[in-house]
Amino acid sequence: MNKGFLKAGHLPTLVSAFLYFDLSFMVWVILGPLGIQIAKTLGLNAAEKGLMVAIPVLAGAGLRIVNGVLVDHLGPKRAGIIAQLVVIAGLVVAWLHGIHSFTQILLVGAILGMAGASFAVALPLASRWYPAEHQGMALGIAGAGNSGTVLAALFAPSLAVAYGWNNVLGLVVLPLLAVFAFFLVFAKDSADQPPPKSLLDYSKILKVGDAWWFMFFYGVTFGGFVGLSSSLSIYYNDQYGLTPVVAGYATAACVFAGSLLRPIGGALADRIGGIPTLSAMYIAAAAALIVVSFGLPHLWMAIAGFVIGMGALGMGNGAIFQLVPQRFRREIGVMTGLVGAMGGVGGFYLASSLGLSKQMTGNYQAGFLVFAALALVALVALTAAKKVWRASWGSIPGTVRI
Repeated sequence: MNKGFLKAGHLPTLVSAFLYFDLSFMVWVILGPLGIQIAKTLGLNAAEKGLMVAIPVLAGAGLRIVNGVLVDHLGPKRAGIIAQLVVIAGLVVAWLHGIHSFTQILLVGAILGMAGASFAVALPLASRWYPAEHQGMALGIAGAGNSGTVLAALFAPSLAVAYGWNNVLGLVVLPLLAVFAFFLVFAKDSADQPPPKSLLDYSKILKVGDAWWFMFFYGVTFGGFVGLSSSLSIYYNDQYGLTPVVAGYATAACVFAGSLLRPIGGALADRIGGIPTLSAMYIAAAAALIVVSFGLPHLWMAIAGFVIGMGALGMGNGAIFQLVPQRFRREIGVMTGLVGAMGGVGGFYLASSLGLSKQMTGNYQAGFLVFAALALVALVALTAAKKVWRASWGSIPGTVRI
C-alpha cells in the first residue's frame, strides 16, 4: 500500500467498510460451519443440508438489490446502519426463541441474507472515496471483508461444541455490536455522491449489455467462493469423516486463500489489466474444480485443490471490481447491488447443487463439474467481449488498463 493510495481517499472509512463487511460475512455463512451439528439435531438429509446453507446466499442476492437502492437514496452509511440493525435483531430473536425445525432454520437463513447484502453497502462506501487508478486496491481491501467466512469456519464449530450451536447465534451478536459502534463513529460518506435515481433509471441499466456480462462473470467468481465457503465443512465431514471442528479448520484454510488474494487480484488488475487477470483466474478455478470433483483419495490433496480454486476465485472477484467502477462509476451503487446479487445467485446454485448431487448420485462430482463448465463459459465470453470493451469504454478518459 503506497503513500499515494493512503492520501487518495479516506482511510477510516475504508477500515469501517472492511470491518462491517468482515463481520457481516462471518454471520452470513455461519450456518455452513454449524451445518454438521444442526443437521444432526434436526435430522436433515444431504439435499436439505445443501438448501440450508444455500438459502442465506440466495436471500443475500435479492437483498443486495434492495441495499443498492438504499445506498443510492440514503447513502452507504445510513444503508449500512439499517442492515446491521436488522441482522442483530434477527440473531437475538433466533437465539432467544431457539431453532426446532427445518423451516425455522430456513427462516434464520433468510434473515442472515441481509448480512450478505452488506456487499452492496461496503463497496460503494469505499469506492466513492478513491479515483480510478486506485479502485482495484480500494475495493480489494474493502472486499477482503469476505475473510469473515474464515472466522466463522475457525470458531463457530468449537463454540458450538462448548455452548451448543443455538447459543452461537447469540454469541456472534457481541462482535457485531462492537463493529456497529466503530462504523457509527468512523464511517463517512464521500462528498462525491451521485444524485438518487428513479426506478426507471435502474431499469435502464439492465438494458446495457455490459451490466449483464458483469453479473454473469461475478456469478461465477463470487458464487464459487461463497458457495464453497458455505458447503466445505459439510463436504469434508461427508467425504473424509472429519469432526465438525476439524472440518471447520480445513474449510478456514481454503477460505483464507480466497479472502487473502482478493485485494491482490484487484492490485494485479490495476497493474496489468482486469481482463487478463480475470481470464487467468477462470482457467485456474475451472482446473481446480475439475480435479477435486473426482474425490481425491487424501485430505491434503483436496485441501490443496480447494486452496488453488478459491484463491483463483478470490482474485477474480478483485479483478471484476477493478472493471465495474470504470464502466459504471456514476451507477456504482445499483451496479454493486446487481452484480453482487448475481454473485449470490451463483453461490446458491453451487451450494444447493452440491447437496442435490450428493443426494441423487451419492457423490459431489456433478455439482463441481457443472460449475467448472460455467467458469470455462465465462472465459470464452470474456475473450469475446474484451475487444469491444477496449475499443469503446476502455478508451474513456480516467479509465486505467483493462
